[in-house]
Amino acid sequence: MAGQSCLVANDWVCWEYVSSRSQELTDATIEHIWITGASVLIGIAVSVPLALLARRGRRWAAPVLAFTTLLYTIPSLAMFSLLLPLFGLSAALVVTGLVLYSLTILVRNVLAGLEAVPEEVREAARGMGYGPGRLMWQVELPLALPALLAGVRIATVSTVALTTVGSIVGKGGLGNLIAPAVNSSFKAQVLTASVLCVLLALVADLLLLAVQRLLTPWTRAGSRPAASGKGA
Repeated sequence: MAGQSCLVANDWVCWEYVSSRSQELTDATIEHIWITGASVLIGIAVSVPLALLARRGRRWAAPVLAFTTLLYTIPSLAMFSLLLPLFGLSAALVVTGLVLYSLTILVRNVLAGLEAVPEEVREAARGMGYGPGRLMWQVELPLALPALLAGVRIATVSTVALTTVGSIVGKGGLGNLIAPAVNSSFKAQVLTASVLCVLLALVADLLLLAVQRLLTPWTRAGSRPAASGKGA
């Protein structure tokens, strides 16, 4: 019994499973990454116009924020069922559902970032001849980047987790391995796919943090004097 295969023993940790199913794990991970990436990118593209609409006043902000919040409260099974007539059993069904879920986080963060832009900065830009479009793209959105990117990080980690739910239509990335393994009590597959999912979320968050620090160097520069003053 000492030489019994970990697959036969149904152990939680089993390198034999990883080595024998490496291609399956790779394919599921790649699918998980592209579904997550596509969902977040489309979510950003949709959330910016919605946040700009919400910023026009309370008359617009209330319905936009209420609508995006309502979307997040819809259970995933119900969401996919509602979208099924439009997209069928496809990856587009899962991506669309994940985009709708991401709007709650992204719209609020974009709106918070835009509202945090000092009014004197806007006035100075207008005094230099900046029109509404140029003011938004060259002044407001760059200054809103810290809040926007913070929202992107939260939305990405959340989407990595939610992507697994796509397994109900066969498009869930690593969820395609987790769901059937749970039903069959295949311990090695459950643990391996779950660990990969956690690692994806961690790596994505660290990469986005690096991007955030690269694109918003003024946030670090602004914190240094305070740190040195405290030490003094």
